[in-house]
Amino acid sequence: MGALWILYRQRLRRDRWQVIVWVLSIGMLALFAVAAIAKTFGDDATRAQVLQLATAAPAILVLRGLPRGPGLDSFTFFEIFAFLAVLAGLMNTFMAVRHTRAEEESGRAEIISATAAGRWAPLGATVLHGAVANVLVAIATVLGFMAGGLDPAGSLVAGFATGAVGFAFLGVGLLASEFFSTSRGANGISSALVMVAYLLRGFGDATGQVGPDGTTMTAAWPSWISPIGWGQQSFAYTGNRWWPLLLPLALGAACTVAVVAIMARRDVGASVLAGRSGRADARPWLRGSFSLALRLQQGAIIGWCVGGLATGVLTGSLGSAIQSSITSNPQITAVLRGMIEAQGTSMTQLLVAALFEVAGILAAVCGVQAVLRLRQEEVAGTAEPVVAESVSRMRWLGGFLGLGAVSVVFVMAFTALGAWLSLVASGDTSSAVGDVWQTAVDQLPAALIYLALPAVVFVVWPRATIPAAWALLGVGVVLGIYGGMLGLDQKLRDLSPFTHSPVTTSIGTDWSGGFWMLGIAAVLTAFSLVAVRRREVGTA
Repeated sequence: MGALWILYRQRLRRDRWQVIVWVLSIGMLALFAVAAIAKTFGDDATRAQVLQLATAAPAILVLRGLPRGPGLDSFTFFEIFAFLAVLAGLMNTFMAVRHTRAEEESGRAEIISATAAGRWAPLGATVLHGAVANVLVAIATVLGFMAGGLDPAGSLVAGFATGAVGFAFLGVGLLASEFFSTSRGANGISSALVMVAYLLRGFGDATGQVGPDGTTMTAAWPSWISPIGWGQQSFAYTGNRWWPLLLPLALGAACTVAVVAIMARRDVGASVLAGRSGRADARPWLRGSFSLALRLQQGAIIGWCVGGLATGVLTGSLGSAIQSSITSNPQITAVLRGMIEAQGTSMTQLLVAALFEVAGILAAVCGVQAVLRLRQEEVAGTAEPVVAESVSRMRWLGGFLGLGAVSVVFVMAFTALGAWLSLVASGDTSSAVGDVWQTAVDQLPAALIYLALPAVVFVVWPRATIPAAWALLGVGVVLGIYGGMLGLDQKLRDLSPFTHSPVTTSIGTDWSGGFWMLGIAAVLTAFSLVAVRRREVGTA
């Protein structure tokens, strides 16, 4: 018990600033969402019109949630809960991997297991640390909603739902750490599972049954295989159901039990999916900096491309499902569809644009990881021998950035390929084939910004590379993707690259913002390549 308490305090001290930032961000986002929604959609009639539009154009539901009526409290839960759950999920997966697989990778776990603490105390301390963090997330969410004036009982359910979803992904992160031999692989698959849960919930919400008044929906079965969907099924403020929240708690507990069973049968440092042994001699194509970067990141790039392909396939299959599912109120549907088409777009185009924004975030993360790998190589001391030979620092950096740009293009290409194949297979001809590929190209400028901007931070302030890269991406997503939902000022939203992504409609594409972003990305990349010649490569 003494070792467990000591290790828990060590985790608490190590993560104190990260946990504070995550918890305060989630709580403030809840409070800010209430204030923004109350200001933007001031009365029940306005909110009812918005919900009728959402249920008639279900692409909106993919990024939002499950409508449960026009009241301010239920409308706020509909707008913000899925995003809060994603944040809680990412916080927990990162935390789980950082204190398990990353510790084994660094060798610290083996040292601790050789002491009186033994092998199980670190796992117990990590579970305790995650549970306490999720309680704090739940409390912050409750206080955020209550400070905005929402019903206390419903706020309590909403807060508990956010914390319960976070606990489920704590277990997912712990289990992923048992299967992969590197923290990079475990983080990648567990983060991807968070996004899969988000998309499954979106699929279930968008293909559900619309209520008679068009302001409520009953989710389809895919929502019931997503922890985020389980949180939504609590029906906070309208039903206040507690029993669906037992499902994410049970998932987190089941994953933890599975981790214990696996740990009892493997050595420290080993994994269920063992890494392949390398060749004794490198192949000739590994002699360049670009090929070295590819060898180091090929697994992660393949993973992000598979994620893009899955998102594309989901887009096409969801489009056909939506086209055939909206029959509950044909008159309202026809009117609202007419409003959408009057803006020069179609239901399928709206859906493609909405889901390709998610794929654009995946591509941006892929670009960010290319720069993070640079920093990891530098800290591990493996970069210094490379630049000490005939490879210059500019060429070394250029190889990683070049691969990052190629991987960003590949992620969006696989997304478009998946959407195109599934739309053709379903016979959906409401969106031109060229528009699907054009929409994928539209996301490239913003994603390339998130390759170039962290590269500048890496060159100018290396120690800040990892936190700054994730912070820049997180702020960009909040401002650009969710800024409108939160009622943020347009000048603030304009700070995000995602705000300026070109949008393809049937009347064309405005690429003025896209060209500016490509120019900025090129300037930032050139600056980083020139500036890296003036700094040392080391482990500091």
